[in-house]
Amino acid sequence: MSSNVQAARLKDIAAVKGVRENILIGYGIVVGLKGTGDSSADITGQSLSRLFNKLGLEAGNTFKSKNAAAVIVTAKLPAFARAGNVIDITVSSIGDATSLEGGMLLVTPLRAGDQNIYAVAQGPVSLGSNADGAKVFPTVGRVVSGASIEKDIDSNFQGKKSFRLSLHNPDFTTAARMVVTINSELGGKYATARDSAAIDVVIPFNYDGNAVELLAVLENIKVNVDTKSKVVINERTGTIVMGGNIQISPVAIAHGELSIEVKEETPTAGGAATGSKKTKGNRVLEIKNATSVGDLVKALNALGVQPRDLTAIFQSLKQMGALQADLEVM
Repeated sequence: MSSNVQAARLKDIAAVKGVRENILIGYGIVVGLKGTGDSSADITGQSLSRLFNKLGLEAGNTFKSKNAAAVIVTAKLPAFARAGNVIDITVSSIGDATSLEGGMLLVTPLRAGDQNIYAVAQGPVSLGSNADGAKVFPTVGRVVSGASIEKDIDSNFQGKKSFRLSLHNPDFTTAARMVVTINSELGGKYATARDSAAIDVVIPFNYDGNAVELLAVLENIKVNVDTKSKVVINERTGTIVMGGNIQISPVAIAHGELSIEVKEETPTAGGAATGSKKTKGNRVLEIKNATSVGDLVKALNALGVQPRDLTAIFQSLKQMGALQADLEVM
């Protein structure tokens, strides 16, 4: 299972099942705006009226103010979060407010999918800006360290007897290599691959009750990652991303004023190998046997082929079966 691909740390290519972030969401009010808040949103007026009633004030049910805005507050709750930790939050307007600049988010409880409150948010809203200082999205802002976690995430990870590693990019070859590497590191058959994405690991006796130390050892071992050959083309930006040594089978291409032929080399009388050369106008391109996608792209770029033309050429190569890789056009 040798590979010439550079090895990657296990922690960068896989994650422990169940160790993940959780999404939090809440509804809140941003106040202190300079006339840029909601002008006629009923939900904002109702929320302010309820707030004033809780504070012992009689505000009625028709309270309106352009200095306040109704917002949705979202955050990511880290794995193994503990009460007292703080996290960043994102604040997004849901009414017709034109800007949240200078606003203050009032106390907002944040709930997870189980409807339990895990954090409480509050703080001044900060808006991002571009190089010219203009506010890019004035109705969306952030509050750095704006939420305090109120509830521990119970996991009992230390007492686990086994755990599962999930590959970010499922691949049978990579999964098999991970099993071999982990078993070699632990000195026994402790890891088994269930499929191309999941590896089950039984905690050895000498690590019993110390799963954290075991994972600290495993996540730093290196594995040669293998992936399917793939070409990704972003037609809008002209960006082409590809794996190494993707081959093109012998094929002829005619696109606009460009004519290309890829074919096997044939030795001449003097023993030298010659390729195919097609010309049209001032464009000349010579491609020899076993040409890779990288060589083809370099040659096409040298001729000034536009990204849209590249997309059409690669799509045709894929349809003909001449491109030995997956093709994705963005």
